[in-house]
Amino acid sequence: MLDSALTGLRTFIILAVLAVAVALAGAWGWKAMTAPFPEKVDVGPCVPTPVKKGSEVYPSQVVVTVLNASTRAGLATRAMTDLVDAGFVKGSTGNAPRGTKLRTVEVWTPDKDAPSAALVASWLGDAKIVEKKTDIPGIVVITGERFPKVTGGDKTAKAKADGMICSPPVE
Repeated sequence: MLDSALTGLRTFIILAVLAVAVALAGAWGWKAMTAPFPEKVDVGPCVPTPVKKGSEVYPSQVVVTVLNASTRAGLATRAMTDLVDAGFVKGSTGNAPRGTKLRTVEVWTPDKDAPSAALVASWLGDAKIVEKKTDIPGIVVITGERFPKVTGGDKTAKAKADGMICSPPVE
C-alpha cells in the first residue's frame, strides 16, 4: 500500500513538472509568435570597409557620387552613367555646393591615399584628388566647366597601406 502511494505521488510530481514545462514553453512560443518582425535597418548607400595593404579594390566595391559644378546641364548624370557602366556603384547625382569652382574635375575623399579614390580618378583623365571631409558618402566626383568625359581607367587599384573604403552594403 505504501508502494502504490509513493508511485502515485511520484507520477503526480512528474506530471506536474511536465505541465509547468509545457505551460512555460507555450508562453515563450506565444510571445515569440506575436512579437513584431525586426525592422530592416537602412545602412545608407555605403558602409566603411577595411582594406589591407596590398589588396585589390575593384569598381564594384566603390560607391561614387557625382556633383556638377558647371553650367552644363546633365553633366553629372552623364558622368555617373559612364562610371556605372565601368562597374562603379551609383551613389547620387546633383549640383556641387554653392561656390564650388573648378575647371575640369576633382575627386573628393576623406583619405587622399585611399585606393578607391585613385581608382575613380584613373577614369577621369587629369582628375585632382582632394582630401576633403564631407557628409556625402563614398567617393565624390566634382565636374567643372571643361570636364571632357569619363575615359578608360584602371580595372583595380592596389592599397598602399591599411585603410578604409566606403563599399556598398551587402544585402
